[in-house]
Amino acid sequence: MLGEYRIEGRRASEIAAGVERGVGMGQLQPGQLLPPMRELAAALGVNPNTVAAAYRTLRERGVIETDGRRGSRVRAAPATTARGSIRVEAPEGVRDVSNGSPDPALLPPLGEALAAVAREYAERPPLYGEAPIDEGFARLARAAFDEGGVPAGPVGVASGSLDAVERVLAAHLRPGDAVAVEDPGWGSLLDLVPALGLRPVPVAVDDEGPQADAVARALRAGARAVIVTDRAQNPTGACVTAERAAALRSVLAAHPDVLLVEDDHGHGIVAQPPHPLATGEGKWVFVRSVAKAWGPDLRIAAFTGDAETVDRVLGRQRLGPGWVSRLLQRAVVHLWTTDAVDPAAVAASYGARRDGLVQALARRGVEAHGRSGMNVWVPVADETGAVARLLGAGWAVAPGARFRMEAGPAVRLTVSGLARADIEPLADAVAYAAGPAPARSYG
Repeated sequence: MLGEYRIEGRRASEIAAGVERGVGMGQLQPGQLLPPMRELAAALGVNPNTVAAAYRTLRERGVIETDGRRGSRVRAAPATTARGSIRVEAPEGVRDVSNGSPDPALLPPLGEALAAVAREYAERPPLYGEAPIDEGFARLARAAFDEGGVPAGPVGVASGSLDAVERVLAAHLRPGDAVAVEDPGWGSLLDLVPALGLRPVPVAVDDEGPQADAVARALRAGARAVIVTDRAQNPTGACVTAERAAALRSVLAAHPDVLLVEDDHGHGIVAQPPHPLATGEGKWVFVRSVAKAWGPDLRIAAFTGDAETVDRVLGRQRLGPGWVSRLLQRAVVHLWTTDAVDPAAVAASYGARRDGLVQALARRGVEAHGRSGMNVWVPVADETGAVARLLGAGWAVAPGARFRMEAGPAVRLTVSGLARADIEPLADAVAYAAGPAPARSYG
């Protein structure tokens, strides 16, 4: 079972150290099955409870994972190569529709907001010991949550959505716990979950969000948390409808101890209203970033949730960075209070480009998805071939491998850089590269 490597020790700490040493030296490989506890106890001449304690320590450290009667095995190492590295560089003369960035023309200028904050700073610079969350930021964020039907809860601030999600998962889960994630889904999140020592469980997605039966299966399989994108899902553009939200709430109600994390990725850039899954019961968090509508480099996300979860996250944050820059928080407050962004106009601009491309592809017999946001997801039979053919036709797209686990091959196109005149030529190129795709779910 372990080849030539021998686990030794008389105490739980010694046994755990022996296994960890074998993993570190590469003599115990990821996925390798460990001896059953009673078998190892007999070989070492110790009580089975001693081995059980050693295995428990190893699970808590993220070294091994246990799957019921299938036993304990060495956990796969966290990915060291981010999915973002699975990309196609656009050479000179090739249009890049792969990067997922917003249209710079739709982002507000920051000069006035930063100047206003600088003037406030000159009069009274924030110092140590002050409240980590700007009062105005918290008040406006909470009002926006209320308007969107998000349950009541305290407000926190993180350095972007991924930072908030990471802190929430770390506050409740331990290495080896399973997390239900959308598939296709956000590539950075699919990197983050295993990097935390957690086990991602793929959940199929359609245009209305995660499929309720797929979430139910993941929960029955032991998922301790569920992560859902409410609007403008990356990469498919899925948007949770009222009907889908009701179905998902019903599924989640049967698992009251499961952590619910919602990422409202489309805040400020979509026309569809949010349909939060959170009811105010249990452990939950709802996250909104300012990145897509107000500027990626602001690196601020507001979140709310149950009081215990928010308190845990903010408490741990105080021991690390302490707080998110109050200068940036106040700059965002200035942008919000001066209506620097017109969400309806931004949503209409992205919607015209996205819908135009989806419709142009449909006329060519190509299946495409993009119900909200700035991305279009196109299933293909041969992902590598489609990416290469599109590159040859002058378009760099994102390979679907960046965003999927069990979902079928596809490519993602970002419409934020497209002009009206680009849509038909791009649709021609995609039709040539992908060919007519059979109608099917992309989950």
